[in-house]
Amino acid sequence: MPIYAKFMKDLLTKKIKFIEQDIIELEAGCSAIIQKNLPPKFKDPGSFTISITIGDLSVGRALLDLGASINLMTLSMLDRVVQVIVKLTCMTLQLVDRFIKYPYGVIENMLET
Repeated sequence: MPIYAKFMKDLLTKKIKFIEQDIIELEAGCSAIIQKNLPPKFKDPGSFTISITIGDLSVGRALLDLGASINLMTLSMLDRVVQVIVKLTCMTLQLVDRFIKYPYGVIENMLET
């Protein structure tokens, strides 16, 4: 049994007595937990947007993507991005919501900032 777990077990079963030695000031978070006075819960923000830049084109509001390996872009957005090489493809993508998309082409190694 780990030392801390054994200490807590002995303390709770009153095999050892807890002796108060010093008064310690608690941080706000610790005192909230002890008093069961939790901070207010915020509303779920849902999906949120960020601003990104692709080449010289600044996109004001784009959905945040936490690591998808394939990103889809509309053809109208692709027309606005300058100096990209598009390889034509005959690929079919089935998304999570079972929608099927037929991409126009593939752009490899595109840098988003």
